[in-house]
Amino acid sequence: MEQMQIDTGLEKLKEIDGRAGEVVHERIQKISPFMADYLVGSFGEICSIPDIDNKTREIAVIGACTALGYAIPQLKVHIHAGLNVGLTRDEIIAIINTMTLYAGFPATLNALYAAEEVFAEEGL
Repeated sequence: MEQMQIDTGLEKLKEIDGRAGEVVHERIQKISPFMADYLVGSFGEICSIPDIDNKTREIAVIGACTALGYAIPQLKVHIHAGLNVGLTRDEIIAIINTMTLYAGFPATLNALYAAEEVFAEEGL
């Protein structure tokens, strides 16, 4: 991964995820600098696609992480990111609730519990 890609990724990470994204990068950097750089560089490329804005992108990611059902730590990061880019608490809950039809009740309930934790951290 080239340094320019990493720098772009770090800028996008800060813009979208705020401190939550920085924590993820710092944690992975301690374990695997290669993966930290690869993750951040890839994030920068994907999140620089100009056809959708950051808010729309986070709607998609929150839905996808909810549907996966096992990506709870990543879901929490993206709920923080969603709030950071302008999603409201009610919008995030509606996104998660919509996934019930596609992912089932267990995945939705787990996502709602994750959202509850993030909202508490954010004082919402």
